[in-house]
Amino acid sequence: MSNLQDLAKLVRYYSLLCSTLAGSGHPTSSLSAADLLTTILFGGFFRYNPADPAYANNDRLIFSKGHASPLFYALWTVAGVITEDELKTYRTFGSTLEGHPTPRFRWAEAATGSLGQGLSIGAGMALNATYIDHLPYRTWVLLGDSEMAEGSVWEAIEFAAHRKLNNLVGIIDVNRLGQRGPTMVEHHCEFYRARCESFGWKAIVIDGHDLPAIERACTEAVQSSDQPVMIIARTLKGKGVSFIEDKEGWHGKALTKEDFDRAVKEFGTLDTSLRGNLAKPEQLSATPSAIAPSDLALPTKDIATRKAYGDALARLLPMYPQIVALDAEVSNSTYAEDFGKRHPDNFFEMYIAEQNMVGVALGLSLRGKIPFVSSFAAFLSRAFDQIRMSQYSGANIKFVGSHAGVSIGEDGPSQMALEDLAMFRSIRESVVFYPSDGMSAHRLIALAAKHRGIVYVRMSRPVTPLLYNESEQFAIGGSKTLRSSPSDVVTVIAAGVTLVEALKAYDLLQKEGVAIRVIDLYSIKPVDAAALQKAAVETTALITVEDHYPDGGIADVVRAAISTPVYSLAVKKLPMSGKPDELLHYEEIDAEAIVKKVKAIVGNS
Repeated sequence: MSNLQDLAKLVRYYSLLCSTLAGSGHPTSSLSAADLLTTILFGGFFRYNPADPAYANNDRLIFSKGHASPLFYALWTVAGVITEDELKTYRTFGSTLEGHPTPRFRWAEAATGSLGQGLSIGAGMALNATYIDHLPYRTWVLLGDSEMAEGSVWEAIEFAAHRKLNNLVGIIDVNRLGQRGPTMVEHHCEFYRARCESFGWKAIVIDGHDLPAIERACTEAVQSSDQPVMIIARTLKGKGVSFIEDKEGWHGKALTKEDFDRAVKEFGTLDTSLRGNLAKPEQLSATPSAIAPSDLALPTKDIATRKAYGDALARLLPMYPQIVALDAEVSNSTYAEDFGKRHPDNFFEMYIAEQNMVGVALGLSLRGKIPFVSSFAAFLSRAFDQIRMSQYSGANIKFVGSHAGVSIGEDGPSQMALEDLAMFRSIRESVVFYPSDGMSAHRLIALAAKHRGIVYVRMSRPVTPLLYNESEQFAIGGSKTLRSSPSDVVTVIAAGVTLVEALKAYDLLQKEGVAIRVIDLYSIKPVDAAALQKAAVETTALITVEDHYPDGGIADVVRAAISTPVYSLAVKKLPMSGKPDELLHYEEIDAEAIVKKVKAIVGNS
């Protein structure tokens, strides 16, 4: 016990040292959890090989309260992973010891700091251990009491209990003080106990500075047989330094050099050569079982692109056994259920909790899986914070949004995704696809599985004609010119349901002797700039037609690729319920509107 006390004191010292040198950070939030994490890591509970952070059976550690990064890096310094000199680079340009942890630091599991996300990520890792890889590793998640106000935390708590993830341990650092003052619950830990137990967790309330109590709680946690465990620890913000302990106004403030020297004197004798030992994980060897080849045929008839999704995944699983599908209780509309029926062990129902779904997907991705996350595209916007944060963790997640645009019809605007292309285009290095028929949907889902990184595939609700045969090939950054001639006067660029309208307009204009070029811009990001530039040279004008708001959609993509003016037909009126054809006409993105715009351009040229 004396060794743990000395290690905890050293962890506090290093937490103050790095933040003081940086002149910024959150030392008080780190000091409150120092006893908890020192005991977990160096008390024999956390099993980890620091020489191989990627080892499949390592326990996982996630700081959901990512602002406590001084503590995080101090722990790894005491573990002997980084040197004191490296610790002193904290928050400096180019250092991997960033203000909030990211996987640029090899021993960080995920990028954290946007509060309310860590428990979902941990649930994904625990889900992977129990249901997919069948490994005995455990996932530990440090939570701040302020972030317990986030609904996403409770989504994760509900899901973990439902799945009986007894390999997931949450630790709430109940230090009472948030950024601007007391939290809602303050030090009333019994409120947290009652709430966690009501969701089906085993809840253990302790004094978070009593090392024997922490050890007993950890022992109880690792022995849980059928429940996730929440350790609810009453702590003091700034613990160990009398003049900041449990004091308001110190959140996110580093000590001055003078205050640092004063604090260190309170620690008494320090042995900076002391290092803690991590328990070793169990060495395992596992061979994944083979998956039988799919007997599903490629589409040969008109279907909705959303209908192609489940079949496409089922065809891909033998080639990519890491694929898992997650859906937010709309799998009978996204057709993810078709995959789930064939491969139930690789399908996870996530219910109507999109934020948790994306967090779990990230956890699965970081354990080597290829998650396909599906829902109505409009509802993925609820989880945009989780989506944008996942890019900083190097996520390999594929998002599939169905029911895009006004073409969904009678359900009305609450169900219509009209911002989704802009949302996913804003993610750095993302790929955005928009298939127009069943065959292209199959091919683009395959490209998504093969590509390493974040991919969004936009699916439509209506049945669309089969445009491509089995021999047609697609590529990231490609397009298809479906109609062209030397006499083309205007190029119409579309994807999804509006591509069908563009082809109808082509037929109508052909009868009047007006030739137009029609481009299927199935790869929205990256875009086929060469094809667009060629069209801009060879025709007098470009028209984009999209079932999306004008901001951030296809028109903006095309305008960024060429220097000539682009005419945009897009959803510019507030939508309402109606038949798909009525809504396409109302928004002026149907064949009639295309013909009208082409004639206006030709008449003015």
